[in-house]
Amino acid sequence: MTSTLIAEISNAIADASGEAFRVSRQFSASGGCINHSLILAGVDGRRFFVKLNQAAQLSMFEAEAAGLAELIGAQAIRVPEPLTRGLAAGQSFLVMEWLDLSQCGDSGNPGGNPGSKLGERLAMLHSKTWRAFGWWRDNTIGSTRQANSATNNWIDFYRDQRLAPQLDLAARHGAERALLDSGERLLAELDAFFPGYSPQPSLLHGDLWSGNTGYCEGEPVLFDPAVYYGDRETDIAMTELFGGFPDAFYAAYNAAWPLDQGYSSRKLLYQLYHLLNHFNLFGGAYAGQSQTAIKRLLAALR
Repeated sequence: MTSTLIAEISNAIADASGEAFRVSRQFSASGGCINHSLILAGVDGRRFFVKLNQAAQLSMFEAEAAGLAELIGAQAIRVPEPLTRGLAAGQSFLVMEWLDLSQCGDSGNPGGNPGSKLGERLAMLHSKTWRAFGWWRDNTIGSTRQANSATNNWIDFYRDQRLAPQLDLAARHGAERALLDSGERLLAELDAFFPGYSPQPSLLHGDLWSGNTGYCEGEPVLFDPAVYYGDRETDIAMTELFGGFPDAFYAAYNAAWPLDQGYSSRKLLYQLYHLLNHFNLFGGAYAGQSQTAIKRLLAALR
């Protein structure tokens, strides 16, 4: 990192916190494949987690900061508090609270079952609702734009603002005609997956895989959200897509707020959004996985 970049971010931290901030050390940090991340340690002992990207991606960081604030407002689960964001030395940045996620485990639970407190807290988060499906602003899922126009009907929202845009992107990224045609057939039959089921617009993390969770001082932590209000089953489906969540997580969640019996028939439908997004971001085998998922979903309707 250039000295100019660090100096400008340090000044932004000082302005936002109301305290002078001088960096003593900086560390690279894991932050996924979308952004570059680092930890800034100050001479006063304070540390901050910083994300960096191209200047054109500032709106992505503004949306992430708003999403973190929305999660904090629910008072259900710990997330890093955003401090400031802006442009420095030709790059966009987001500065947030640094949490020591090396302090793993679920020490707050008798018996030490990892994940049980996370399940309880996620159910609390999902109990916060809004007037419609969507959110007050658009954001991103990874670096893909995620539209969130407020919509009263969940099926319309999921079809028009989740699956359809991903299929449109897939077409521009060279997806085979078979995937696109079967995807269009699925969109036309989406209602069939919701017999007698009307979800409420729950506050969602939106990108809930195990890499976006951790523990700090025994408390579960969520980060890197793609916040909106939608069917809570979408968060649960995402946890099952790539694995990494223990049985205790699901048991605790269902004890706090049991899932609808029809969840198993919709799980793959909700995972399809993320499979398509991974194809649009990374290509490769995700096209085949998306096609297989669509075939299975259509077959289930016959």
